[in-house]
Amino acid sequence: MALKITDECINCDVCEPECPNGAISQGDEIYVIDPNKCTECVGHFDEPQCQQVCPVDCIPLDPDRPETKEQLMEKYEKLTAEG
Repeated sequence: MALKITDECINCDVCEPECPNGAISQGDEIYVIDPNKCTECVGHFDEPQCQQVCPVDCIPLDPDRPETKEQLMEKYEKLTAEG
């Protein structure tokens, strides 16, 4: 699953630089995650880095975007092949 940022976000800016895929950016009101770039850090780290640094715990899995670890790895491989 991709991750999402909820409206509990306090715009602290600690998550954006932690994302190895560049999936996090400033939205209109809060930070947002591009689900096409989010791999839950699969391929980079054992755990999602944004969740590790978020002080308000507002980055859950997005139930609307179910993905297996294999699908996340495929996305990671496509993202890193483009760069």
